[in-house]
Amino acid sequence: MSQPAMRVFSTEFKEGVVLRLEAGERMAAVADELKIKRKLLYEWRAAYRAMGVAGLNRKRGPKPGILAARASPDAAPATPAALSALARAKARIAELERKIGKQQMDLDFFREALRLIDALEAKTAKTSATSSTRSSKR
Repeated sequence: MSQPAMRVFSTEFKEGVVLRLEAGERMAAVADELKIKRKLLYEWRAAYRAMGVAGLNRKRGPKPGILAARASPDAAPATPAALSALARAKARIAELERKIGKQQMDLDFFREALRLIDALEAKTAKTSATSSTRSSKR
């Protein structure tokens, strides 16, 4: 049996994919679109976060810089250009859009709840106004 040919990706391609992920795109969607295993995308993202673009220009397998970065999770990326201003801005925008979406769902829920309460109160007021007891003065 022959093994499938291994695809080779340029550093620029990897950087573009990682910037999409950092901007907030879903890992599974990018992997499906590009027909790349998610594990590989996770490796690229980790290498980029640990070493910047230089981390993407390496062979697969354990990367010394990534292991050091995992040991201290609070450590900043190795290079200042690891996350470009554009990538950070896109990530922030995606985060805020998710938050706005959640708030919109909450608003929709409470609007519907208030509508139902108002309808129930109106129905209760209508039935209590028309249904009276007979007078005992006969």
